[in-house]
Amino acid sequence: MTKPIWHTRRSLLGFLALGAGASALGACGTTGSTPIEVAERAEYQLGSGDELRITVFGEADLTGQFLVGSQGTIAYPLVGDVRAAGLTVGEFTQTLQQALQNFVRAPNVSVQVTNYRPFYILGEVTRPGTYPYSTDLTVLNAVATAGGFTYRANRGRVYIRRANETEERAYPLTIATPVLPGDTVRIGERLF
Repeated sequence: MTKPIWHTRRSLLGFLALGAGASALGACGTTGSTPIEVAERAEYQLGSGDELRITVFGEADLTGQFLVGSQGTIAYPLVGDVRAAGLTVGEFTQTLQQALQNFVRAPNVSVQVTNYRPFYILGEVTRPGTYPYSTDLTVLNAVATAGGFTYRANRGRVYIRRANETEERAYPLTIATPVLPGDTVRIGERLF
């Protein structure tokens, strides 16, 4: 059984309109990255306030907890101050391993972040301030930690300044908007 010609034309026109709409939407592009893309794109960089567990296998005196200080370094036995801020855990591990080669034969170094630096939340939340970071933190979790939204809070948009950036960016406030260690989160005021 064949379909009437008008039915086929209508289906074809609908399909073409759908394709044109999808092409136009794709051509628009996006002007910025989503916070999830930002979080996934960059490997975590160490910063002031991070606590590290450093293990040098076979060297108990060189194993322990160390804090990245305000200058971005840790004070480490034998080698002195070692720069950590701005390095990934892997880069820092290599740097420390190279520094130890002058004192230890074939050092085998392992570095783990045991406590991340805190995050900051300001604006229209009940208790703005500094809070400890926990893994997989989202903006909604951060707001809950700070006592919830005030009645004036804009619940559709959030402003985040990442620890390694100088300016804040606006993001849609969703259940999946991530917060990273050292981020400053600002909940703005709604207009009406």
